Order: sequence, then structure tokens, then C-alpha cells
Amino acid sequence: AEVGVIGVPDELAGELVKAFVVLKPDYDQVEVDLTLMTKELMGFARKRLGAAVAPKEIVFRNNLPKTRSGKIMRRLLKARELGLPEGDISTLESDER
Repeated sequence: AEVGVIGVPDELAGELVKAFVVLKPDYDQVEVDLTLMTKELMGFARKRLGAAVAPKEIVFRNNLPKTRSGKIMRRLLKARELGLPEGDISTLESDER
């Protein structure tokens, strides 16, 4: 249904792409083989974007943190991933669950 992408530090490459994916509501994460889904998404991204910019890691979430206007707060995803201060979250409408 939607995805938020961040860069995570890597000693060799500088940064690697990490994707946070939310499945459509009609997909039940218990019934979906997430390993197979991850492989399919990574293969699709490599084919469409190229190996250099395709995600190296995919994490499935129930939802993503968004502003009141519906934009995904990628900086919040990155801060939480790296254990950094979250900063101003006054515009946070929905939080990840």
C-alpha cells in the first residue's frame, strides 16, 4: 500500500537503502509469506531502479508515522532506526504500530 525509504549508515558504501513497507489491508501478514514477499520486492526494485539504489533491507509495518497532511515522516523513521533524537513531532498525526 505504501513505503517509506531511508538511508542507513554503512562502512563500505556510506549509506544503504532500507524500506519500511505497509501491505494493503486485504493482505493478512500471518497468511502472506513475508520472506517470499521480501525477495519479490527486492527483485522488482533491482530490475526497475538498479542494484545500486534498490533497498538492501525491507521491514514490514502495520503503518508509518505521518503528518496531519498525510506525508510519511521519513526523518522520524530514520531517527528511530538509528536511535537519534526524534525532534519536533508536533505535526505527527499517526504513529507506527
